[in-house]
Amino acid sequence: MTPAERAVSLFQEGFNCSQSVLAAWCSRFGLDEETALKMAAGLGGGIGRTGGICGALTGAILVLGLRYGTADPKDKNTKHDLYRKTQTLMEQFKANAGSLYCRQLLGFDLSTPEGLAASKRPGAFEECPQFVRLAAELLENFLEK
Repeated sequence: MTPAERAVSLFQEGFNCSQSVLAAWCSRFGLDEETALKMAAGLGGGIGRTGGICGALTGAILVLGLRYGTADPKDKNTKHDLYRKTQTLMEQFKANAGSLYCRQLLGFDLSTPEGLAASKRPGAFEECPQFVRLAAELLENFLEK
């Protein structure tokens, strides 16, 4: 199973989009799955159901940090290189999905009473697996470079 397939499988099990993407890669970078799932738990629904940046994309950005980030506050080159990679990933996601924002991707805003009601309708999140797969596949291409 590819990481993208694993991410979609995790999402279909009930994990949020961010958890699914991060957990699909965590073991490759020495992060145990339980910790990864907990770390990303608040990022679903566009970060805490605010309709902001898509959780699948935030999960992918966390993985970029695991792969390309630094723990040295003086390592400005690595930090700026990661920012460039993050921006490129975001641009690619937007070009393919049409937006970076959960509320636009879903067609309703989870942070409003109306949007919350819409989220309870059958099929409300049927588009989400494609965004999880997209973020995961873009990330996979990034990590292979």
